[in-house]
Amino acid sequence: MHAPAEPSSAGPSPTLRASVVTSAVVAALVGFGGTLALIIAAAQAVGSDPAQTSSAVIGLCLSMAVTSAVLGWRYRMPIITAWSTPGAALIAGSHGLTPHSAVGAFLLAAVLILTTAAVKPLGALVQRLPVAIAAAMLAGVLFRFCTAVFTSAQADPLLVLPLIAMFLIARRISPFGAVLMILALGIALAFFLGRVGPLPDVFPAPALTIIWPHFDMEALIGIGVPLYIVTMASQNLPGLAVLQAAGYRPPTPPILAVTGLASLVTAFVGSLSTNLAAITASICTGPDTHPDPARRWPASPFYALSYVVLAIGGASLVALITALPSGLIAAFAGLALLGPLVNALGTAMSDGARRFPAVLTLAVTASGVSMLGIGSAFWGLAAGLMALGIDRAGRH
Repeated sequence: MHAPAEPSSAGPSPTLRASVVTSAVVAALVGFGGTLALIIAAAQAVGSDPAQTSSAVIGLCLSMAVTSAVLGWRYRMPIITAWSTPGAALIAGSHGLTPHSAVGAFLLAAVLILTTAAVKPLGALVQRLPVAIAAAMLAGVLFRFCTAVFTSAQADPLLVLPLIAMFLIARRISPFGAVLMILALGIALAFFLGRVGPLPDVFPAPALTIIWPHFDMEALIGIGVPLYIVTMASQNLPGLAVLQAAGYRPPTPPILAVTGLASLVTAFVGSLSTNLAAITASICTGPDTHPDPARRWPASPFYALSYVVLAIGGASLVALITALPSGLIAAFAGLALLGPLVNALGTAMSDGARRFPAVLTLAVTASGVSMLGIGSAFWGLAAGLMALGIDRAGRH
């Protein structure tokens, strides 16, 4: 039985409060605006043209809308979904991909998520993956983006340094809204300094572009498998934990099935994986949304509606972001990933017995090394698991 926490006994409360709507809208804006620059960077890294880039963003928005609405309505829980931010960082840091080989990797990750939903032993195996090693791989992926903030500041201090200072102040006020505030400030500052490139006379209408997959073995192993692992370990499992911490009993296989199916469909328009929201989910699952846990679920359909609106404006937003200086895009992405990097490092280093394999995983992944055409995320994971296996064998 997949029931939410028991309703509060503090007395009757309205079926719908304004706080439910505002929580949903804020969660959507933070999730979208906070990492939109990273999604665009990922699309550009695989050589997507502007139409393919906007298609990827629109596809993700529609996926968020459909999956959140379906899961929230069906299970009467504030279940909200998001795109895979760690996955986007993985793609953005990759080399040698094309839009077609990237779609092939996205499809593999989606199939693996669906298989996890259908085959219980695979789900159990994923949960047995050492958390420290998975977190260290994620930290290695994120590390390069966070350091890029400061190389961008060196190259363009007038544009980037004020954003870093404002980010440090804004996160004291609102950790969730800090990146969104920096996005708005950065765009305004770029216009003020005259650093914005040419904008189209007429902003493009939202449109989806079909990209047929190419199944390249190097991309499948080097991107598809790590994308599945970081999506499961850094998004889906923490997302389930957020719901459980709020008193809900989320239905894991149906959630994975719905998000996996959505990922499979939207891969053909260039969109990467859909998964449970983790950090932004907490905006919709707490008592600030509604004091009665059983009446927080309408946040899901309102969150979905917010993403429909964002999908309509997606092509225009992509055109605006791509006209900004590349250093500013790097600063946006790096600042947005500082929080996830802190969390990943904390998790990776928390287990003293696995600290060395975790550090090895981080070092190999952050190095950006590529062997046999396969990227560093895979080799980092392999190195960490091998070191952990040798350590364990030595204790017997």
